[in-house]
Amino acid sequence: MSALLKVDDVTVSFDGFRALDHLTLTLEAGELRCLVGPNGAGKTTLQDVITGKTRPTSGKVHFDGRDITRLPEHVIVGLGVGRKFQRPTVFPGHTVFENLELSLHGSKAVTRNLFARLTAEERQAIDGTLDLIGLSDLRAKAAGLLSHGQKQWLEIGMLLVQQPKLLLVDEPVAGMTQAEIERTAEILASLAGKHTVVVVEHDMDFVRSIARTVTVLHEGRVLAEGPMKDVQADPQVIEVYLGA
Repeated sequence: MSALLKVDDVTVSFDGFRALDHLTLTLEAGELRCLVGPNGAGKTTLQDVITGKTRPTSGKVHFDGRDITRLPEHVIVGLGVGRKFQRPTVFPGHTVFENLELSLHGSKAVTRNLFARLTAEERQAIDGTLDLIGLSDLRAKAAGLLSHGQKQWLEIGMLLVQQPKLLLVDEPVAGMTQAEIERTAEILASLAGKHTVVVVEHDMDFVRSIARTVTVLHEGRVLAEGPMKDVQADPQVIEVYLGA
């Protein structure tokens, strides 16, 4: 594997407060990485920097061999960086299939896109995504009528049809039932290899169920990083995050 993302010595300061403090992080292509840490550790700011929403005070971000530190958000999206926020944002009045179709076309021009004719390849991509996220049987259902978990899966699918190289997923299992949590774990685990996936999550049981490599942030820095069994035994991690 080769490095897909390199966050190199990045600092972000807001009115003298360092949200990120000389943070360095490397993600390999096809990796599934869990990102954890207490509130205020810098998890959201790090995602903002990667996606171009926030520009670092110092340091560099390289994605797929390219310096993206100063690029606009839409350009970074076009390079293959997808981000899913904690609250699902689907088109509630449109069907599951139509939501994926709109995302595939990558435009907010809803009416125009729904009248565009899908190619065989595009239809195949949507069908494959529906199967992966487990919503094939609900393709004709209005997205607003889905359960909370199903909306989360649909939004993951809406990113996947755009074929991102890197997928940032923020607290995907918040508010889910246990069955939905287990299904979400299966979906995210299945993406590794084809996509590089970063999961930001507070539910440590969920993290344990999918974790390969875990990065723990604290006060804008990497406190610990490695396999879950090593990280959860780290005395510093226990002290500042996991508790005794």
